[in-house]
Amino acid sequence: MKKNLINKNEKYIVDIIDYGIDGEGIAKIDGFTVFVQNAMKGEKCEILILKILKTHAFAKIINLIDKSSYRVEPDCKTYNSCGGCTLRHIDYNETLRVKKNKVQNLVNKSLKNRIIVEDTIGMNNSRYYRNKAIYPVCIDDVGNKNFGIYSARTHRVIPFEECFIQSKISQQIARYIMKNYQGSIYDEKFQKGILRNIMIRFAKNTNEVMVVLIQTDNNIYFDIDDLIEKFPEIRTVIINVNNKNTNVVLSSENHIIYGDGIVEDLLGKYKFVISPNSFYQVNPVQTEVMYNLSIEMADLNKEDIICDLYCGIGTIGIFASEHVSKVYGIEIVEAAIDNAKQNSILNNIDNIDFIVGDVEYAFDKLLKEDGVVPNIVFVDPPRKGLDDVTITNLNKLKLDKIVYISCNPATLVRDLAKLENKYMVKRIVPVDNFCYTSHVECVSVLNLKSLENRHS
Repeated sequence: MKKNLINKNEKYIVDIIDYGIDGEGIAKIDGFTVFVQNAMKGEKCEILILKILKTHAFAKIINLIDKSSYRVEPDCKTYNSCGGCTLRHIDYNETLRVKKNKVQNLVNKSLKNRIIVEDTIGMNNSRYYRNKAIYPVCIDDVGNKNFGIYSARTHRVIPFEECFIQSKISQQIARYIMKNYQGSIYDEKFQKGILRNIMIRFAKNTNEVMVVLIQTDNNIYFDIDDLIEKFPEIRTVIINVNNKNTNVVLSSENHIIYGDGIVEDLLGKYKFVISPNSFYQVNPVQTEVMYNLSIEMADLNKEDIICDLYCGIGTIGIFASEHVSKVYGIEIVEAAIDNAKQNSILNNIDNIDFIVGDVEYAFDKLLKEDGVVPNIVFVDPPRKGLDDVTITNLNKLKLDKIVYISCNPATLVRDLAKLENKYMVKRIVPVDNFCYTSHVECVSVLNLKSLENRHS
């Protein structure tokens, strides 16, 4: 292999030719790939090499020579140090094109059917869109208890004045709690202290708030009455006890200290109960767009039997239920299935069954032991995508359609390639659920090839 000719801490002038998977600029020096933080396609920059690996290097801009017409001044004071957003230096409409191209590049590399990825569906108002905030806490540089967001790829907490992707009320509540909290702050290095994180869920369409304090014990270190008086939107306050040396934020041990341990939100015409450990999409506006798009793609009718894999609290299945004969939802998190069952009762839906279990095994059992024969399957897996057993089962079934909702285009395209012999990928639509970050959700639909051939 040709030895690269670049050196750490040296400066180079480069042209940015593309974007990387995390939205960073890509340059080539003698054919060697360099990822340049905050650089944009089409720019010429003087860069400083920060780190060199076998196949690529990392660099930062020290002088912007030719600037992209899509470059904007970031509105956030901590943008360059915080790990929350990566694309605030790019005009919003251009970020939508960047995300579309990211998905298209993956499709071109992996799929036999070189489908044209549709335009990314963006937001009219891309600020304060998140309904869930998890704030790590710290002792800041002046010795005060504070909270913030982790710096990229570290556990160093960066306090901020204002975050433009988290809800305003979550920031106000976290600031009030930190000002009045009487317990100690957890030190990750020495594994001592009490308060680790503050998690706040804000149900935008009902204006209800859940506050979760992640602590190493279940004692109360602030005046709950004062908090509720200050923020009457709070429906419930919970202490989640996590005393393990782990990066996992929430344990399964919840202690309700005010309210009933849930919030309710509206998506479309449906009401959903959400508990601390339940998965619920973080952008309610775009989630409704995404679910309506999924239902449209599925083209459902009253004879359809559908399986909703990784169903969470039952959102997609409930959206689909009025159009079909029967829905089966599968989810591994027991609390989420409890919420899903509540949600079906809350919305007067009687044609849906929810099953707690690992999709790999529970879906397999549903097909082979329980004899369920679905003709449409919705999948909304975690970032790691589908397991091989589920892929095998989907390939064995003669499904009319598979609707695949994905939060990770790389695993989406990997899985679509494994389904391509049996199914035809018809549409891939990116949806901007995570504005100003490199993340992109996609909704895709696959049709059974034998049905395609019959109709052609």
